[in-house]
Amino acid sequence: MTDFEDGKDESALRTIGEVSEGLGIKPHVLRYWEQQFSMLKPLKRSGGRRYYRPEDVALLERINRLVNEEGYTIKGAQGVLRSGSASQFDRRADDRRSGDRRARTGEDGLRIPVPPSENLEKIKEIAERLRTLRTRLAKAVET
Repeated sequence: MTDFEDGKDESALRTIGEVSEGLGIKPHVLRYWEQQFSMLKPLKRSGGRRYYRPEDVALLERINRLVNEEGYTIKGAQGVLRSGSASQFDRRADDRRSGDRRARTGEDGLRIPVPPSENLEKIKEIAERLRTLRTRLAKAVET
């Protein structure tokens, strides 16, 4: 769990600004995720001000991991959270066979989405052109 350096107790309620800063996620993304993930329900006080409980923060960390680190789509992340299976983080190969589109790691270490099969050839062609261009640019910089 994130270690907030705000001097508050670990079990304290936090505002959207505090959570945003602590997790490095913009507030509008947190509000969007509230709409997309029904299990995420921070307390709302007068004026609609949000207060996140520790379990809300833990859920946001898990959503962030699924979407931004593991490469799940919002729909895929919803499925993982609904299933409640923590071990699904490590079942990427099985999930790909089941047709759920995720991301994979490219040669350069960046996460790239797994495309629909009908676009695969076109994407491979573009990727090859980009690799060629990257090689040319690297050689130009060296000289």
